[in-house]
Amino acid sequence: MSIKKKYLKKKAVCKVTFKMPKEMTGPVNTVHLVGDFNDWDTHATPMKKLKNGDFTATVDLDLYKEYQFRYLKDEKDWENDRDADKHVSTPYGDSDNSVIIV
Repeated sequence: MSIKKKYLKKKAVCKVTFKMPKEMTGPVNTVHLVGDFNDWDTHATPMKKLKNGDFTATVDLDLYKEYQFRYLKDEKDWENDRDADKHVSTPYGDSDNSVIIV
């Protein structure tokens, strides 16, 4: 997985591109990016499937904040991003969330 941050000079946002490679998704049809930035809406940010089988999505995030997120594969399997800035326990205590800091 990979995360790329592009800080804009004229806006107080960072364009963050999340990428989940085919090797990490397995044979799935959909992947959604779900987190604080979209109120944990499991349908708000679908990732685009590329020709090579990777999935990608770009979101604008406000600066100087931390955002928790996870990937949802085929609307049933959750996955964290090993390239996240850090990981934190969920409020439910049953798993961790990935965190990006911008």
